[in-house]
Order: sequence, then structure tokens, then C-alpha cells
Amino acid sequence: MECACCMMSSSSGKMAALCGGDGCWGFTGEISDAQGKKLTDLPAELLEFILCSPVLSYLDIASVSCSCKRLHDVCHGRGKVWEHQYKLRWPRLLKYYRQLECCDWLKEFQTRQSVGLQIRKTIESFSKRFFVEVPCVGQVLGDSFKELESLGAPEHFCEDELISILNSDKRKSLTLKYYAKKILYFLRQQNVLKSLKGFLGRSPDQHSPLEGAVLIDQYCNPLAEISLESISTQLEEITAKIKKTLQMRNPTHPSLREADEDLEDLVLQRQVVCALNSVLYEQLQYKGNESDYYNPLNSYLHQVLTRRTGIPISLSVLYLTLAKKLGVKLEPVNFPNHFLLRWCQRSERSSDIYDYVYIDAFGKGKQLTAKECEYLIGHQVTSDYYSAVSTEEMLLRMVGNLLNIGKRGEGSEKSYQLLRDSLDLYLTINPDNVQYLLLQARLYFHLGIWPEKVLDILQHIQALDPSQHGAVGYLVQHTLEHIQHKSHPAEPEVKRRSDKENREVQYSTGLIMRHKRSGYNCVVYGWDAKCTMGLEWITTMRVHQLPNGPNQPFYSVLVPDGTSRYAAQDNLELHPSPLEISHPEVGRYFSEFRDSHYTANEQLQICYPEDLAHTTRIRQELYSTLSTSSEQEGPAEPQMHPAVKSQSC
Repeated sequence: MECACCMMSSSSGKMAALCGGDGCWGFTGEISDAQGKKLTDLPAELLEFILCSPVLSYLDIASVSCSCKRLHDVCHGRGKVWEHQYKLRWPRLLKYYRQLECCDWLKEFQTRQSVGLQIRKTIESFSKRFFVEVPCVGQVLGDSFKELESLGAPEHFCEDELISILNSDKRKSLTLKYYAKKILYFLRQQNVLKSLKGFLGRSPDQHSPLEGAVLIDQYCNPLAEISLESISTQLEEITAKIKKTLQMRNPTHPSLREADEDLEDLVLQRQVVCALNSVLYEQLQYKGNESDYYNPLNSYLHQVLTRRTGIPISLSVLYLTLAKKLGVKLEPVNFPNHFLLRWCQRSERSSDIYDYVYIDAFGKGKQLTAKECEYLIGHQVTSDYYSAVSTEEMLLRMVGNLLNIGKRGEGSEKSYQLLRDSLDLYLTINPDNVQYLLLQARLYFHLGIWPEKVLDILQHIQALDPSQHGAVGYLVQHTLEHIQHKSHPAEPEVKRRSDKENREVQYSTGLIMRHKRSGYNCVVYGWDAKCTMGLEWITTMRVHQLPNGPNQPFYSVLVPDGTSRYAAQDNLELHPSPLEISHPEVGRYFSEFRDSHYTANEQLQICYPEDLAHTTRIRQELYSTLSTSSEQEGPAEPQMHPAVKSQSC
């Protein structure tokens, strides 16, 4: 931090440069020249123009405003000078201010600055507190953000600071970014839940399937820039294409007018549906994703619009929204295993399922009879399955699809996150579903996160269904044990390479490695002198077939596919051309990527105090050897330092 005198001197120099450099700028605002005029004699508008120069920072303005009363008055809080500084520093926040709004820009600047400092202070404490076991972010944010609430600052200040952290130098401050990302994820999800609850609180006739689907998309992808406005804009563009096609076939069609009214004439409706199918499936090439049906991207509208593929329900949302814009009313049908839309073929609504044509948005808009719908699933169903469903039921079906995809996952971080997100959404829409409440409690218990919330969920289940007392009692007992255990956290184990039992460990944390057999790249974030896994794992992974079996160092590594693996020293070798490892947990262990290796953060260095020096030395020796080899004539195999050679299988 610069001292006041240094800042004043720096500001004065910049001001002199701005004034042409012929005079000398003093703290009193004087410029010495032949006429002896003062800078402060200039009109206020001109002074504001000078002080809004891009070469002056907010520190310069703060210093200049303290130099004399005249400049202090020019730099008043509601003036152009601080407005310019605010817009220069935080351009993303301008959308929250009305164009002609008069506000105290200096106060806004100070508040935003205070919020930024407090957020960074809070995030920096996370690594030390949660390194051993990263909890659910919502579990810890309550106390941490009380100080922010006391500032009375708008929530978008917090989000803006988090985004600023994430957008800073890609290779640095990785631990800060790791926790900032988690916090931003949580805060945005909370805002989406508020919006969803408001949406559900409206009367059913005000429920838009498109808006509900966008909220689901936003909740599952909180770090993506998704909005109802952007999705609607894309649909308006498709609508314009449909109108163009419709105009070629019927220049006087009423849907070409701006009025958004339902068409009564079936012939006119058929013309709209025909044009819609032509544009959506022939011109724009939308289609059902048969080859990768269970990819969650098929359920997110922004991805469906980008990739032009989806599953029956997501394509149905787009189809019925487009049809409605053009005057054709379609209704969602919760058909088993294949979501459909129905289109009444009578002038008045009918309860007879045979008075409807059923549209398969997944099958390129194919129109089906009630009997033909059964061929899609291979068996007969009762007439109840042909009924129209509410938007709320439609959203439950969408979320249920995501929930089932999460269940199909192989225990990866992504599948657990999807399961958590879809459960949150399902229970927001249907909060008293005992089956999913119990699943949520078991999931949180299994992941070892937020035990206090697990107890709240279990209490709610017991109130809804006392017959669940057996399952509830078991989980309550073990959750209380977990809370008791967490109240006395174990100190992280410290491993020194110099200890006798660790002398065989060749590699260190932060090194970029390559797996000899599987070929994947990875970064080391931990190691054991011997394999610590159980006999079943050792047998399954055929560890005994390795030259040194389980009695060799094993390394915990992060792999770009998002997995964390446990690899034997026999199977690893230093990567000759190290690359960054795009794993979501990198920031938990490392603070920086330095071209050839990662630098362990403070907490990882506590666990492996001698690894940082070893990592640095290994990389220097390797690059020195590779550089020498590259200067030799003819192709030569790079020779590594003997200390870093790994044994081949």
C-alpha cells in the first residue's frame, strides 16, 4: 500500500502531464507559468474532463480531492469524476443503474470496495478451515456473510466481486478461485430457488412452461449466463423464420400479424404446424438425441438451442412455445417413457382422447393417433395417460429425468452434483414427497455434508410419515455421531520425504505425470509410502501384477476427466511436456500453475512440507536435461536425471 505522500506525488505528476508538462503541479492546485495562472481557475466542466482521464486511478482522484477545496468540490460524490471511476472499475454493475439516475457514486464506490475486501477476506479463510473436508457451501456461508449483510450492500456487489476473482489471471490464485466458484454457485442457486418459488406461487394459468424450464436450466448451470430474455430472443428468431415460411404459403395468414391470439380455424392451425415442422426439423435440423439420450445437456434449454437436439420433453417445451406464439394451442401430455403434445381437432375442448392428434416433438413433429402412441412404448395404457398435465407436473417430469440421470452416474462428482441439484428442485416443487426427502437425507449423509440439514430433513419426514421411524432413527443416530466426530477434527497428517519410511517416494506434489498404461495426464496432490487400500481393491486392480506390487509408493492424482485416482509409482512417469490439468479440485490443493508444475497452496505444504523444494528441483533438472538433448544432432531420446527415472512395468 502506498503512503499518502507517495500517492499525492504520483497524482501530481500525472496531473502535470495532463496539463501539458510546461508547468509544475503543486498540492495547492497551482501551475507555474508566465501568467501565474492556477489550474483551479479553470471551469468546473473542464476540470471534470481532465480528472476523468483514463490515466488517473481512483487512488489518484482520492489524493487530488484532498489537495485543495476547489478540487475537493469538483470531485464530489454525485459528480462525473467518481461516476467515471465507478464505471471504469466495475463496468458489469452499470446495468443495475437507470440511465439518468442521480446517485452518490463515491458512496457506491466505497461500499463496493468494502464488499470486495470482505469477500476476499472470507474466502481466504476457507482453505484453512475446510482443507481436510470441504463442506456444502450453504453450511458455512451463514456466519461468514453476516458482516456483508451489515454493510447493507446489494447482493450483486457480492456476485460482481466473485466474478472478478474468477476472471483474474487464469494460472494464479487457484485456491481463491476454487472457493469463489463454490460460493457463486451457491448464491446463484439460492436466487433461482427464490424465483422458482415465486413462479410456483402464481396461479396455474400464469405458469409458462418455457419460464419454468429456464429456471431448471439456471439452477443446474448457475455459472452459465442463462436468462429467460436470451432464450426468448432465440425463439423469436425461430418464430420469424416460421412466419417467413408461412407467408410464402399463405400471405394473408392471421398469425403473420403481431397480435398473439389463438386461431379457431383448423385449416389455419394446420398451416402453422406444417410451417413449424418445416423450419424446426428441415431447415434448422433439430432432432431427438437417440445416440446420447441420457446426457443431461438434452434437458437444458440453452444447450438444446445450441446443439439443436434434446429429449421428448425439452423439445416439446420449444415446440409448444413456438406454436403458442403463432396462435396454435397445444397441451403437454405426460405419456409414459415418451413425453407428447396434444392438439384438439374440434372447435371446443373435448374429454375424448380420440378428438386429439398427438405430436411427437422428439420424432420431428410426427402426428399420431391415440392408438399409434402406444406403439412408441410397446404396450397399452389407460385413457388417463392421454390427459393434459399442468406446467408444474411438466416441470416435475423434467426434474425427474435429471434425477434419474444422476442416479445412473457412477459415483462421480458430476453425478452427485446433478443428483443434489435435481433433488433440490424436485422438493421445491413438491416439498412433502417422503421418498425424495429420504433420498436427499441419505445422499447428504453418504457425502458427509451438512449434517444439521440432514436432521432437519429427517424431522420433516417423521412428521409427514411416522411409519418411516426405522430408517429415520438409523440416520439420526449416525448423523449425531458424525456431528460429534466433526466437533473434534483430526489434525492433517504430515509426511516428510526425509523420513526413513518415505525414502522410496520419487515424485512430489505438484508434478505433472503421465500414466504409462492408461495414457492419461495427471497432477500429484498426495502420496503414501505404501498402498493403503484394502485387499479387495488391491485384488480388483491387480496390484500384485506390478513389479513392486503394493509395497511401493502410491500417489493420489487428479485427472482431466474429473476423477481422482490412486496410482502406483511403477505406472507413473514425468510428463515431458507438462500441461494444465483441468480438474475441478485443482484449486483445493494448488495456488498456481507455473508452466511446468503446480505450486502447492499453504495447506498442502503443511501436509507435505518438503515437497515444494523437491518439485522445483525435479522440474529444473528435467528441463535442463531435455534442453541439452534437443541440441544434439539427430533424434535422441530425452534422458532424465537418475533420481527421477521411473521403473517400467
